[in-house]
Amino acid sequence: MKKKYLYNKTIRFWLLTGLLMLIGQVILGGITRLTGSGLSITSWDIITGVIPPMNKQQWLELFDLYKQTPQFQKINADFTLKDFKFIYFWEYFHRLWVRALGIIFLIPFIIFIIRKQIDFFLIKRLFLVVFMAALTASAGWIMVMSGLVDRPWVNAYKLTLHFLLAALTIGAMVKCIADVYLMENKPKKGHTRFVMILLIFTTVQLVFAGLMAGMRAGLYYASWPSMNGAFIPEVLLDVNNWNLHNLTNYDRFAFAPALVQFVHRMLAYVILILTVYFYHKKRNHVHTSAIKWLTVSYLLVVFQVFLGIMTLLKIKTGIPLVYGTLHQLVGILYLISLLFLYYSLRKKISIWSKKKLPQG
Repeated sequence: MKKKYLYNKTIRFWLLTGLLMLIGQVILGGITRLTGSGLSITSWDIITGVIPPMNKQQWLELFDLYKQTPQFQKINADFTLKDFKFIYFWEYFHRLWVRALGIIFLIPFIIFIIRKQIDFFLIKRLFLVVFMAALTASAGWIMVMSGLVDRPWVNAYKLTLHFLLAALTIGAMVKCIADVYLMENKPKKGHTRFVMILLIFTTVQLVFAGLMAGMRAGLYYASWPSMNGAFIPEVLLDVNNWNLHNLTNYDRFAFAPALVQFVHRMLAYVILILTVYFYHKKRNHVHTSAIKWLTVSYLLVVFQVFLGIMTLLKIKTGIPLVYGTLHQLVGILYLISLLFLYYSLRKKISIWSKKKLPQG
């Protein structure tokens, strides 16, 4: 029997494309951060910013603007125009991707509403995605502005907010897709509750992942399984270090980076153990549609821990681009797999029994 869906194939493909582009946006953000490119463009011109510099004079004008930033003055004072073009490319591509995402998502959205191809059930879910995306973009510009004042890097806490909002936007899109694809089951007691616990731990882990990135905490303890020879860094054992000043002045003292990396490691171990336990305990007791997401989650979390370890061990003068990017990508994919697992275990929502379903 052919499976029935709430909406036609075009709408389903459009939603999947939107999810893929959101994932791509997060990964491009990671590459931009790891290459130190995020502060190369000092203004946000929504329309004119689409056109890149077309001649040497325009390049020199933009380079002169970059020379006024703390990042150039304190870190990249030896940059040539060629060096600037490299970091400009990644920030430009990152912003161009945002614009493309907006066009690909918003224009069909409006057309589908005008043609009445989507109803209020989906419209309200998509408005949440749009709202979250707008919040994420706003937080992104606030983050960039924080790196144009005193510090040569963006503020770690503002970067974390930007990253968390991006993850929540992806979560809102996953919810849309799960509803459209009628993901549901006859759940057994405790299954969804356990996945929800995993999702809570994962969300907290994403916060510390953002702080790890913003504080460049990996550079302080580039070793494993110990943290420079100790399970708990010595700086955390001194009670005098536990104060707000050390948490906010993370680029001058090792306390905050040590704390963030220690918690990040411990959360990784907890999430790994819980995921492996749930997989081996429940894989023969869940529906076929859920077992694939349970298996994907299991494989991703193992790979993610491996990538985290390798990212630390491969650090030389900075976070390795390939490992760092993969670590961020797999982390987002793990979150998505958990969300789809959760939705594949949930009870059928009421609208599905009331709405006449068209053929897929």
